[in-house]
Amino acid sequence: MGRRTRKDEILQAALACFSEVGVDATTIEMIRDRSGASIGSLYHHFGNKERIIAALYLLGTGQYAALLEQGFAKAESAEACVRLLVTSYIDWVVANPEWARFILHSRGRVEASELGEQLRDANQEHFSRIHQALAGYREQGVFKEMPSDCFASLIIGPTHDFARNWLAGRTRTELADCRELLANAAWDSVRV
Repeated sequence: MGRRTRKDEILQAALACFSEVGVDATTIEMIRDRSGASIGSLYHHFGNKERIIAALYLLGTGQYAALLEQGFAKAESAEACVRLLVTSYIDWVVANPEWARFILHSRGRVEASELGEQLRDANQEHFSRIHQALAGYREQGVFKEMPSDCFASLIIGPTHDFARNWLAGRTRTELADCRELLANAAWDSVRV
C-alpha cells in the first residue's frame, strides 16, 4: 500500500471524530486538529463537512464493491458468487467496524446531500455489476424465479441485519464466526 495522501488523512481523521463524538457534533475544526491539515487544505479537498461525509461514505462502499470485483473475477460458479456477496461484506465490516457503523447511519444524509446523485450512480453501477456477474447463471435457471430486487435482499438481508446488531454490541456471537453459516443461508435461499 502506498503512502497516505492528505485527503486520506483528512478522511481517516473525520471517521475517528465521527466515531468518538458523532457526525453532528463533529466540527471542521475537530477534523482539522485530528488530521493536522490546514483549514485551507480541508476546504480545497472537500469544501465542507457534508462533502467529507459523502466522500467517506463513497470510499467505504467502494472498497466493498472492489472486494466483490476481485472475487467475481475468480468465482467459477453461481454458488461462489452468492457466497462472495456475503463473505466480502462480512470481511469488510469486520476489518472496518467504525467505518461500517458510519455507513449504516449515514446513508440518508448522503442521499439528501449535494452528492446524493453520485451515491445513486455508484449504487446503480454496483448493482449492475452484480447483476452482470449473475446474469448467466440466472439464464441457466440456477436461481429461483423472483424479482431482482427481492433476490438481493434475500442474499444480503440476514447478513446485513446481523452485522448491524454486531456493530451495536447486541450479539454474543462474533460476526466473523457466522461467515459460513450466513453464506450457506444466502445460497440456500436463492438456489433452485
